Amino acid sequence: MTRFILPLLAFIILAAFLFKSLSNVNDSVQQGKDPREVPSPLIGKAAPAFELPNLYDASKHFSPQEMQGKVWLFNVWASWCGACKDEHPVLMELSRQNIVPIVGLDYKDKREDGESTLRQAGDPYALTIADADGKVGFDYGVYGVPETYVIDKKGLIAYKLVGAVTPQNLRETILPLVAELQAK
Repeated sequence: MTRFILPLLAFIILAAFLFKSLSNVNDSVQQGKDPREVPSPLIGKAAPAFELPNLYDASKHFSPQEMQGKVWLFNVWASWCGACKDEHPVLMELSRQNIVPIVGLDYKDKREDGESTLRQAGDPYALTIADADGKVGFDYGVYGVPETYVIDKKGLIAYKLVGAVTPQNLRETILPLVAELQAK
């Protein structure tokens, strides 16, 4: 009989921790917080510096310093990413509106696959760079693609979106922030 008490006690303790965890997630959802939202320690800090080759022409390179004085979006995507395909029409429409430049980072992808994807689906980016080894994505704290960053005129990261850009988060969060930053 006593040999069952210890496992039963361990089970009860684990169940209590699980219940507490689930209730914390439920509380966050009820408070309007997205439990998938991962805070970034980079918010308010300088966007990591890098220099990467252009996706279409490896002899040309891009560095974020080229965007100094501009508010811009930095969209991390890949040809193999399903959610990136979902957000692509939203980025195409945003690009047509010419509100804010979008720089694309083709993440851990084959150059020819990235080029092919943009040629077939359309290219919403002012320019696209290739991060084949994922080092720049790592520096930005990329958890998975897609991810989008709003970067201000001083080169500071103002916002990070983990997941696809949707009409809703574009309208409610990204574009108001872009307008606010452009007005400064």
